[in-house]
Amino acid sequence: MQIISELQGKIPPMTELEQQLLKRIAELEKQVTDKDSRIAYLEEQFKLAQQKQFGKSTEGHPAQGDLFNEAEDIAELEREVEAENETVTYTRKKAKRTALPADLPREVIVHDIENKSCDCCGGEMHKMGEDKSEKLEFIPAQIKVIEHVRPKYSCRACEQNETQVQIKQAPMPASPIPKGIATPSLLSQIITSKYQYALPLYRQETMFKQHGIEISRQTMSDWIIKCASLFKPLYDKLHQILLEQHVIQADETTVNVVSDDKTKSYMWLYCTGTDTPVANNPFRNIVLYDYQASRSGSCPVNFLQDYTGYLQVDGYQGYDQTKAKLAGCWAHARRKFDEAEKAQPKGKTGKANWALNHIQKLYRVEQKIKDKTAPEKQVIRKKESEPLLNQYKAWLEKSLLNTLPKSKLGEALNYSLNQWDKLVQYVEDGHLSIDNNRAERAIKPFVIGRKNWLFSQTANGANASAMLYSIVETAKANGLIPYDYISYCLTQICKPGCQIDDLLPWNIKS
Repeated sequence: MQIISELQGKIPPMTELEQQLLKRIAELEKQVTDKDSRIAYLEEQFKLAQQKQFGKSTEGHPAQGDLFNEAEDIAELEREVEAENETVTYTRKKAKRTALPADLPREVIVHDIENKSCDCCGGEMHKMGEDKSEKLEFIPAQIKVIEHVRPKYSCRACEQNETQVQIKQAPMPASPIPKGIATPSLLSQIITSKYQYALPLYRQETMFKQHGIEISRQTMSDWIIKCASLFKPLYDKLHQILLEQHVIQADETTVNVVSDDKTKSYMWLYCTGTDTPVANNPFRNIVLYDYQASRSGSCPVNFLQDYTGYLQVDGYQGYDQTKAKLAGCWAHARRKFDEAEKAQPKGKTGKANWALNHIQKLYRVEQKIKDKTAPEKQVIRKKESEPLLNQYKAWLEKSLLNTLPKSKLGEALNYSLNQWDKLVQYVEDGHLSIDNNRAERAIKPFVIGRKNWLFSQTANGANASAMLYSIVETAKANGLIPYDYISYCLTQICKPGCQIDDLLPWNIKS
């Protein structure tokens, strides 16, 4: 220390020019660093744009298959090593066509020969067997007119006495569209064609013309809105039951409403249960859409009301205003690293690959316990997933220290750390899933339909779409055929004294 002090005393102070030069050097170094960061950011954006335009849309990576068949791959590898020096002879199995359903109506056509005499000796030939082959015939949809005839009756004695004549006549059967030509089956066909198979009304109008029927898209649109109002009590009942469930998943996507002055409106989705019926499932399979003119946090607040159970969502902050306990989504956390991996220089591996492989280990645990009960899942997650999560968080914090915050990798690291308390919530309750992919799958039919019909003309139309998408997707989640279910509901719901509980999907007998 004494030597340093002596040297400092002998070094002459810097001149003003030298100070200015040092300051200029520092400024230039900062400019270079900033430009390097900007160049790296633009390179990432360019690579992601290329990937989006020309690359695969899947988020899988080379080891993704190990998630499901790790043991099979290892066993197959061992067999290949053992068989390297062996010569194997085998007979390839011919692919078999799936048998046609036995309950379909069948028309048998026998192709017999006329001459049953032997060409060699002329003797009569006997039947030794037969060959059968099945072919599938398609019968186009049939349209018929149901004519309702209601005879009128009066009293001749009253007519002769010129007293008040009494006329009796059977009442008209209840109809979803009073005084309209549409039956429940026709309405169900229109609804499922649009909301299950994404067939816009103008295309359905063309299809009806091929059958010689003139039904304009305006008429069909009016029918749809009226049917949606009929389903409102059933929707409200499903909403009530949804709020009684232990876990709800949510998601949202944009919808274009022409009459709305705002550039973006939103279709919100709330669901619980599973995609399809599962034995001993304690929760109801419900999928509900909710149209709103904004993405404000007040939208989920108004829909969920006083719900205090688990709400599993992505990182959108609008859900923070609800009273629910929020759980995060590892699929979204993984997606951020998938984007960072795609932005890496070609052929190189880095931190994004490590993160993807580590998250895959968490999903491998979930694959192993998918058939377990909720308490069993919680125990196994505590034992196997929690150590992986602790290791993962330590890596996140360490990696963030030497990563540019605005890079794709920096965004991925920050997302996981900011969402950490929500991401680890699934370990605390076996009823929770590791992600909210259930909600993303449930909202996909709407996204696919939107590509075809593009927009809703009015807010009433968007609300009707939300109502009918809810009925279609809830029917599918409960293993029902939407066409049959909607047709049955429309037949019953317009009758006086109809009990809504009898129309709930799980109360419908096949």
